[in-house]
Amino acid sequence: MSKFAAGSIRFWLGLILMTSGLCKLTDGNFPQLIGPPFLEKELAAHGLGLYARFVAFSQVGVGFLLLSKRFATLGAVMSFPILLNILVVVISLQWRGTPYVVAFLLACNAFLFYHDFHKLKFIFTDEAAPLQTLPVRRKNPKLDIANLCALAIIVTGASLWRYSEKTAYFLINTGVGALAVLGIFAVFLQWRKQSKWVVCG
Repeated sequence: MSKFAAGSIRFWLGLILMTSGLCKLTDGNFPQLIGPPFLEKELAAHGLGLYARFVAFSQVGVGFLLLSKRFATLGAVMSFPILLNILVVVISLQWRGTPYVVAFLLACNAFLFYHDFHKLKFIFTDEAAPLQTLPVRRKNPKLDIANLCALAIIVTGASLWRYSEKTAYFLINTGVGALAVLGIFAVFLQWRKQSKWVVCG
């Protein structure tokens, strides 16, 4: 039950962050679940427009990590300071209701820390010797490269929004569509592997 809850929260939080970041980068022309699309305009009045764009791009990248099962723990670690920054910003701007929403997202993020503590506990130990050193191995590096290429297409599209909205929108939709197809393909590969294991077992 805990594993299902963590998986659901990762997907939900990743989707929120990625769509929210893309919505901000496209001046509100990308569908999102939560988040004000006009954050950059609000902060630009205080000389913080570049900071707002940095937060938006960070949301896209971290959302991608949370949506990928392999790097979801890294995404959870990186999303926490981003959400803290957003919380401080919305409190400073005195937005009503938004701080409570962001606080709830932080609570969900904290649950991910609790669920993945077995992956993070090496940070708190004084001796690294008991921890097994494992080499970095990827079972399907081509799929990883394809996902990174899709993310690069999305980021490129978001960067071009101010110069050519049609080109940017096409690239963003192409990248998001590619991520969706790759995600379905990854689930299919895992299902096929488990089916073979069941038959052999």
